[in-house]
Amino acid sequence: MPDTRGDDKRPAGRSADDDRVDALLSRAAEGDQQAFAGVYDALAPPVMGLACRVLRDEAQAEEVTQDVMVEVWRTADRFRPERGAARSWVLTLAHRRAVDRVRSVAAGRARELRSGVLEHEPPFDVVAEAVEGREEQRVVFRCLGKLEDAQRVPLMLAFYQGLTYAEVADALATPAGTIKSRMRQGLQRLRACLEAGS
Repeated sequence: MPDTRGDDKRPAGRSADDDRVDALLSRAAEGDQQAFAGVYDALAPPVMGLACRVLRDEAQAEEVTQDVMVEVWRTADRFRPERGAARSWVLTLAHRRAVDRVRSVAAGRARELRSGVLEHEPPFDVVAEAVEGREEQRVVFRCLGKLEDAQRVPLMLAFYQGLTYAEVADALATPAGTIKSRMRQGLQRLRACLEAGS
């Protein structure tokens, strides 16, 4: 008796839902708006969940979700099913966009801090301390900029967003042990850079 089960074989880790979303995204790439509505319904919730974990701010996560889904509509023709599922492709876009937003927020806070210091006219000794503090901050930012993304991003999430190891690991979808190791290496490199004074 012939075995017909081979007709329905899928690569490991793929589901019928993955196949359905891949097909919808391929149709959306050809301009099919109804197909894109199906992609949106399937993928906007996991994109929002990922953005919330990284940003820890629902309003910003909603903005990131909208930006990502607009980007998916505009660039749907870049999706290559042979390289992986649509879900993975879209969540990768979402992760990059959310991490970019974290960096942008951290840079904005640093600008606000600098602006706040400049708006006041305190006594000379306080001015001297502020100047020294700003110079130290510039050195820290320069040293952070020399780290690889894998080390810099977890450190920024921990120090600027106040996330714990576990929360950073969850936000970056990376094992906690890997995050601890990367942060430890990043801190060692940061300390060496700061001690060198540049």
